[in-house]
Amino acid sequence: MSKMDKWIDLRSDTVTQPSEAMRAAMAGAEVGDDVYGDDPSVNRLQDYAADLFGFEAGLFAPSGTQTNLIALMTHCGRGDEYLVGQEAHTYKYEGGGAAVLGSIQPQPIVNQPDGSIALADIEAYIKPDDMHFARTRLLALENTIGGRVLGQDYIAAATALAHARGLATHLDGARIANAAVKQGLSLRAAVAGFDTVSVCLSKGLGAPVGSVLLGPKAFIEQGKRWRKMLGGGMRQAGVIAAAAQYALEHNVQRLAEDHDNAAALARGLAAIEQLNVGTPQTNIFWMDIPAAACEPLRQALARERIRASIGPKTRLVTHLDVSAADVARTVEVFQAFFANWQA
Repeated sequence: MSKMDKWIDLRSDTVTQPSEAMRAAMAGAEVGDDVYGDDPSVNRLQDYAADLFGFEAGLFAPSGTQTNLIALMTHCGRGDEYLVGQEAHTYKYEGGGAAVLGSIQPQPIVNQPDGSIALADIEAYIKPDDMHFARTRLLALENTIGGRVLGQDYIAAATALAHARGLATHLDGARIANAAVKQGLSLRAAVAGFDTVSVCLSKGLGAPVGSVLLGPKAFIEQGKRWRKMLGGGMRQAGVIAAAAQYALEHNVQRLAEDHDNAAALARGLAAIEQLNVGTPQTNIFWMDIPAAACEPLRQALARERIRASIGPKTRLVTHLDVSAADVARTVEVFQAFFANWQA
């Protein structure tokens, strides 16, 4: 794609394109039938990810929605429940899969402004052992959540509380690498306290597809059955596993660039008086835009080859295909629009 053809895409970090080096890794991947366990590239990825995050085993699947659902269905049986934040992806944005496909009751709990769930609320929502109630089996947290990083002291306290009350713990770590880089932690330290974790490889890490579920070996073996039932058993999946491997090997520490670009973009937009701009912790931030400005702004951005999910509450996301120059250009377009816009 030439520079003239390039769009600046701020809708999500899922829109990243594989680099030439990643494409080369895909082209050269050894493959086999993964349902038989014969794909060497998939096996390498699963072992590598498990070791990197400090777990016994890993399971590669097409999406984070599926790895989260596999985890929920392995942790919980029919009629069980899991505790989850109201803003959490597994509750709000994954089609109700836990309830619809897993017969698992979600117990949503209000998220605090920092994205956490208050420890007192976790304690209060654990059901007593009584046939009138669903059996509380699992605490599911998310890091990052809406771009916000959960602190390690909080995670340690929340997972310790869950374990003390006999609950398992699962982390939706769709952007856990962002959280680790932001806090200067190893990936192992970032997931400490969780029995299982889902790691998305197709967001900021830049792979074209795929997530990996990590946990104890026996848990992962059970999860393979659910993956097959959910349609996630793939054949010569080494082609995409090689891209995921490349992402884990090369694209973790560079996430700091995305965080810096998000901060620069937020600073530039905050200087526009018509906007109310949040302060990003990682690569995501939100801003309030006057409702009357949304449609003409969307059109103005499109004319300048900038994609963004514009609305009264707008989320902007930086990623490996958004450069510092792209950030500066975006700020210029926003400034030019609002310099001439009147409500």
